[in-house]
Amino acid sequence: MKQILYTLILILIPLLSNAQEVKLITKEEVIAKVNDQNNSLKMAEQDVKAAQGDFRQTNAILLPTIGVSHTAMSTTNPLMAFGFKLNQEVLTQNDFNPALLNDPTTVQNYATKIEVQQPVLNFDGFYQRGAAKAKLKATELQSERTKEYMSLEVEKAYMQLQLAYKTVEVLQKAQETALDNQRIADNSFKQGYMQKADVLAVEVRVTEIENQLQYAKSNIANASNYLSVLMNDDNEKILKPIDSLTVAVAMISDNSVLNNRKDIQAYEKASLAYEKMYKADKMSFMPRLNLFGSYELYDDEIFKGDAEGYLIGAALSWNIFEGSKRFGKTQKSKADFEKSKFEMAQYKATSSLELNKAKRNLEDAKNNLKLSKLGVEQSQEALRIRTNRFKQGLEKTSDLLMAETQFAQKQLEYYGTVFNHNYVLKYVEFLTK
Repeated sequence: MKQILYTLILILIPLLSNAQEVKLITKEEVIAKVNDQNNSLKMAEQDVKAAQGDFRQTNAILLPTIGVSHTAMSTTNPLMAFGFKLNQEVLTQNDFNPALLNDPTTVQNYATKIEVQQPVLNFDGFYQRGAAKAKLKATELQSERTKEYMSLEVEKAYMQLQLAYKTVEVLQKAQETALDNQRIADNSFKQGYMQKADVLAVEVRVTEIENQLQYAKSNIANASNYLSVLMNDDNEKILKPIDSLTVAVAMISDNSVLNNRKDIQAYEKASLAYEKMYKADKMSFMPRLNLFGSYELYDDEIFKGDAEGYLIGAALSWNIFEGSKRFGKTQKSKADFEKSKFEMAQYKATSSLELNKAKRNLEDAKNNLKLSKLGVEQSQEALRIRTNRFKQGLEKTSDLLMAETQFAQKQLEYYGTVFNHNYVLKYVEFLTK
């Protein structure tokens, strides 16, 4: 016997040393880490920054375009050579000699130019800017809704971890009861009060609970790993909630109108963006007015500017016809705008349906909670009575095992019902937020 115990100790020591470390956590800690490190939330933030970049590009409708260039050229072309000297303000009477005009020597020209273009009236650009602003707002709202959804997912994952620990707790108590019954059955068998078949039935029950307990512990690891993924934490520690799974209190707002929800508002802003783009395409038929100007420096030596000049002006342009390109583009943007309105209406109807369904599910969960709690109390009392009778030799082993199994099942059903009730409650809060 001592040799067997020594062997078991040698086996268990390395197993215990390799066991994963358990880390206690709170829901607030998990939420804080998810908000700070979750990849989905980081991607949503980048979507917002991309939309901000698109909106900033539309500043070109209001702000000037400024460019600076320095050009070096050398030519014997008669026209260009004469022009270079004229810009450099170095023309002399001798330069009008027909021989020099027709066959000039090589002329160097270095030109520094500062150009400015200022949009004044670009009607389509104004609507494009409005569309970009609406898209930015839609993206911001969608990002906020993603954060709310991630909070719901954290609540669910945290409760799953709580449920996994509750399941292990119930099965461990059931294991203790089964082992106690096994001890009683062994003593009764030795005294001749019980048959071998009844003892084997008790041993089968003990084995079943051990198997269930192993699966339950695996579920703890799975739930813990998923929570770590949400927190973007690659630490392989087993997480354990500080608090236990209990019935949550309702915090539901009376929100029968869904228009205040951020995802609904995001759809409205997206539809507005499509409308602005449609109007921008229609305004592309209008003329454009832009100002332009330049300041120029010329010299026959690099990075010098002995001669200078400026140019200012205004351009009114009207692209009257581009084949049927603009007509087709306008038709497409109108179709996209109309489609967005249908999509928004469909999403609102689906959201309303989902909310009503979730509220009904919440009422069903409340009723199931009451019934499952009553079932636990009844099965616990039945197990107590049968256990006392079994100890006195007045109860069949099969009836005791059935009562024990039923009590464990009712406990697991109850905590499963608590989880379902709490999740549906959080889901309804999410749908009315």
